Amino acid sequence: MAKRLVIVALSVVAAAVVAIGAIVFLPGILPAQGDRPTAGDGITTEDDDDFGSVDIYRVVDGALEPAASGLTQDVWDTFVRVVTPDFAAEVMSQYRVGDAPDSDTLAYVYQDDDPDRWILATNLATSQDKPSLIATLVHEYAHILTLDGTQMDRAAGSCPTIELSEGCALDDSYLRSFEQQFWAGYDDSAPTPDNSDSDVAYDFYLAHEEDFVSDYAATNVVEDIAESFMTFVLEDRPADATASVSAAKIDFFWNYPELEAIRERIRTEFADDLGINP
Repeated sequence: MAKRLVIVALSVVAAAVVAIGAIVFLPGILPAQGDRPTAGDGITTEDDDDFGSVDIYRVVDGALEPAASGLTQDVWDTFVRVVTPDFAAEVMSQYRVGDAPDSDTLAYVYQDDDPDRWILATNLATSQDKPSLIATLVHEYAHILTLDGTQMDRAAGSCPTIELSEGCALDDSYLRSFEQQFWAGYDDSAPTPDNSDSDVAYDFYLAHEEDFVSDYAATNVVEDIAESFMTFVLEDRPADATASVSAAKIDFFWNYPELEAIRERIRTEFADDLGINP
């Protein structure tokens, strides 16, 4: 499961706070109680380790069933704008919505039983600040882009590259290329690809601060590529990609025209929300 616990402090998401294991509510990031429809509307609910309880919506041709409203619908609409309606219709199968002010999880995605379909879960309590929400959803989009069936071999026996629950990273995948360029040189102290221990991540970050766009990026290579992609989308291209490892990570994505096109589309779509020039 690919989660996002924190938001990197970028100039375009100035309301965000870097923290491992905690969310700090600043002005504009307030609990969203009352924005979820009631169970009587035909919504299925389920206990969730991160959000306590979630409302579950099916995604049918990119639309929610049953119909949603309020912040629940707004968050979904924002996600569709990030990924495009065609992507949402083709790839997404379920949308899970929680409202947990005490949770340190902002959102997460994971594969459905059909590995070509994905599930998005979001926390309404941390979704009211639009720039922070956009950044989070770009991060989750990055997970799908880097872990889908074009990037992972799901039928591999032994895995010679990066073995994850989503499969074995293909030699020419974004993740494998990123890992070879930026993680292969670390010693055995580097977090494993499936690490979720925030203490391990933060200790590693403190030892290599210049290498990461955020402390959360040091969790593992999967989170690193997602945080770096998010920064690639939301920030200007580094003037000098050799200035630091983190700058080189952001510059990495310009090697892929299809990812540059995604960046340009998202920046154009959300230029007013983010206060940026596309």
